[in-house]
Amino acid sequence: MRPEVCLASQRIFSGRVISLRVDRVRLYDGRETEREVVEHRGAAAVVPLTEGGEVLLVRQYRYAVGEPLLEIPAGTLEPGEAPLSCAVRELAEEVGAQAAHWDPLAVLYPSPGVLTEAMHLFLATGLAAVPARAAADEDLAVERLPLGEALARVERGEIRDAKSVAGLLLAARRRGT
Repeated sequence: MRPEVCLASQRIFSGRVISLRVDRVRLYDGRETEREVVEHRGAAAVVPLTEGGEVLLVRQYRYAVGEPLLEIPAGTLEPGEAPLSCAVRELAEEVGAQAAHWDPLAVLYPSPGVLTEAMHLFLATGLAAVPARAAADEDLAVERLPLGEALARVERGEIRDAKSVAGLLLAARRRGT
């Protein structure tokens, strides 16, 4: 595969979470076309697993899809923030927990056709409670499910968020479930 060569780039929008640019590119055969690119700082997501085999999930309304979703805790990296630091912060903020053990699961590209975001997935174990402090613009409800039940909900299509599906499946495989 040969890379496409950027000939020109135009910033269309810059927001708090994303930016949008349109690039003019030269293809491998010399033709030119445009690529729309959504720029994102990246994110970290956590599968928090208790000693009893329960996973801590958050239910929140997602405006873009118009419904509440059951998800693993996650958040956007702050400028210059390491993915693990973001994961530690999000675990505390969203579910009120800290972890003694952190294991990287994967780095995923949620939508590589248009989005620059890299999503860093972690398994967190050895959990202890800390005060939760969700962001002011988040309305979250924490739900505890046995990992097997969370996997069943993935299979039934009840957990449809891509990072959560991937994180739960990878955590189950890591545990030999």
